[in-house]
Amino acid sequence: MSSLAAARADNFYYPPEWSPKKGSLNKFNGQHALRERARKIDQGILIIRFEMPYNIWCGGCQSMIAKGVRFNAEKKQVGNYYSTKIWSFTMKSACCKHEIVIQTDPKNCAYVIINGAQKKTEDYDAEDAETLVLPVDEDKTKLVDPFYRLEHQGEDLKKKKEAEPLLVRLQRVSDTRHSDDYAMNKALRAKLRSQKKRVAEEEAAAKKIGLGIRLLPPSAEDAATAASVKFSHKFDRNRRDKRAIIYSGSIFSGSSGSGSSKHSELESKRRKINASAASKLLVGGFKPSSWSEAAVSSKKQRRI
Repeated sequence: MSSLAAARADNFYYPPEWSPKKGSLNKFNGQHALRERARKIDQGILIIRFEMPYNIWCGGCQSMIAKGVRFNAEKKQVGNYYSTKIWSFTMKSACCKHEIVIQTDPKNCAYVIINGAQKKTEDYDAEDAETLVLPVDEDKTKLVDPFYRLEHQGEDLKKKKEAEPLLVRLQRVSDTRHSDDYAMNKALRAKLRSQKKRVAEEEAAAKKIGLGIRLLPPSAEDAATAASVKFSHKFDRNRRDKRAIIYSGSIFSGSSGSGSSKHSELESKRRKINASAASKLLVGGFKPSSWSEAAVSSKKQRRI
């Protein structure tokens, strides 16, 4: 970008026809200081970058929109909570262009979905997640009561006694593992060397059989799947040839004393040739065009 173009882009370029009497550059150019973001400023709408506060389900296509995804949203004021303004953000999802409306909730210090989406509820059990349950605001306010505080402290002491053996055991295991840094480093490097050796062996085995990717180690499931696959054997091939001979033969039975033995031998050979050609056609041996040529040549031989 040239210096003149850079100055124009930064709005620092003053054209020759400009004078201080004509006001600022934005007023002289007839544009807002926020440029394209303020194209609806007369309606009280400002274009901003809105970041999704939590995971939601799109109301148009039911796709999940993750927390932190950013949108070009239209921001406008829709009310007040005492002296705090309530802002509304209108945006379109990238998956199906469905309109989503989210508002601020100053009373609860949160965001509320008004239209076009649904909040993804993610509940979990504290025991399964192995986390601590923090007290809610209502319990904190109840702690002012001496009797409730005494009962609450008693429950906390009981939970502490129940969890103390496990915590002590975990602390001992952690201290034992991290007491000898040299042994930890040695075990980690040995594990890394064995992993590198295994990867090198798998790459060499794949290169030996002409593959460009590494093969996973064999498993019992793969062996069972391979054993369950059945391939066609000689019985299926013979049955297919016999059916092809039947399909290629004539449905009319010939007279017994009209032809000689040599003529019947030639006729059987022709039927075998036609049967082999039909079987090859059924298994994809050659194209139908070659099959039609073979059929035309066999008809000419019969006519001769």
